[in-house]
Amino acid sequence: MIAKFLVVIFYALIVIVIGILGSRKTKSFHDFMLGGGKVGPWMTAFSYGTAYFSAVLFIGFAGKIGWGFGLSGLWIALGNTVLGVLGVWLLLGNRIKKAASRYNIHTMPEFLEARYDCTFLKFFTSAAIFIFFIPYTAAVFMGLSYLFEIIFQMPYQYVLLFMGIFTGFYLVLGGYKSMAMIDVIFGIIMTAGVFVLLWSTISEGGGMANIISRLKAINPKLAAPIGPPGFIPLFSLVFLTSIAPFAMPQLVQKFYAIKDKRAVKIGTIASTVFAILVTGTAYFTGALSRIFLTPENNPGAFSDGNPIFDALMPELLNTVIPEALTVVILLLILSASMSTLAALVLISSSVITKDFFKGYFNKKASDRSLTILMRFSSAFFIILSIILAMLKPAVIVTILSISWGAIASVFLGPFIWGLFSKKVNRFGAIAASVLGLGVCLVLFLMLGNKKVPQAGTLGMITSLIAVPIFSLFGKK
Repeated sequence: MIAKFLVVIFYALIVIVIGILGSRKTKSFHDFMLGGGKVGPWMTAFSYGTAYFSAVLFIGFAGKIGWGFGLSGLWIALGNTVLGVLGVWLLLGNRIKKAASRYNIHTMPEFLEARYDCTFLKFFTSAAIFIFFIPYTAAVFMGLSYLFEIIFQMPYQYVLLFMGIFTGFYLVLGGYKSMAMIDVIFGIIMTAGVFVLLWSTISEGGGMANIISRLKAINPKLAAPIGPPGFIPLFSLVFLTSIAPFAMPQLVQKFYAIKDKRAVKIGTIASTVFAILVTGTAYFTGALSRIFLTPENNPGAFSDGNPIFDALMPELLNTVIPEALTVVILLLILSASMSTLAALVLISSSVITKDFFKGYFNKKASDRSLTILMRFSSAFFIILSIILAMLKPAVIVTILSISWGAIASVFLGPFIWGLFSKKVNRFGAIAASVLGLGVCLVLFLMLGNKKVPQAGTLGMITSLIAVPIFSLFGKK
């Protein structure tokens, strides 16, 4: 146990040192928000991947989806890699960078305002980011805290406070520059961690043939192409988690900051390889929770014989991974989560600083005042997220699905059509954004927690369809 603490402390010191180095290279708001717009391919690739995949994937999604869907959860990993990473980099990478340079923008709400000449659209989308990123950030804090709670026997509340202070420290110091530098280290740690995790679970399960036969013995559908819940729930999860990245502000921002077209090409390959390793290992491992965990042997992961979904993966990792290697897995999930937290906080604080403060209250705000306000608003957003995480509002998968579904429903149609078509207009963009969010939230209230991914999926589809249709009724 002492060795684990020492490794985590050493890890924390490295992050702090990089945060200080990043602060010395942060001279302006543009540096703080986008690293000066000259971030290289490897930094961007790792930054994209580590922001996409966090404790929410390893603790929340891998546990619940693995338990319910079995090996068919690997379809989600394939969709995330081919669509959410490769598709986004190939189709949007260069377009987003060109748009950022042409409009001189730092945020997605600024792009929508510039593209559609619409102040309301910037206000509405900025408000959506701030409201729905708080539960998303809280979900990441929750996943990380559950893991520390089980491995270190540390109180949940103490872990939350430590993570909040730690994340705030290095982000407030150096902004995107610190985040991009640290993400390279995070990405290397995650790559090593998934290899350890994959080897340990296959070895402990007696090889692939034995794993498949054991899953079939529990329920033949756990090893089938479509798991027990059926096609529609599986499709909804694939669509939600794979198409949403086309319009998720914390991921799109990576292309505002990337250096040039050549960097996009190199980053495409690196981020795709990274994605298949991370997502494939996470969902595969989650499916094995049925094999390794039982109410009798793992009481901490069950309540009255029913699985506690957010506790499944921490318990599995503690059971399967050799003691000497648990710290590697801990650093894997810690690295993934720290990057995601930093990306979410940076985007949310930019909403307060650039979109609201400068956009509506002080259009002549100096660069220095914006940078200072950005640091304060980052700390404020972290505090709000920690307070929500303390309350443990729902299962992590539910929280993330609501957040992703809502944000993607607001942005997907206006953003994608705005990049690819000159024929769509302001009326179509506003209608799509409002209707998409409305459909998502109404269906969530009607269908309940168990069908949140379906609600998010239908909201996103509505957003995509509504833009060209309603553009027919607006001014050319």
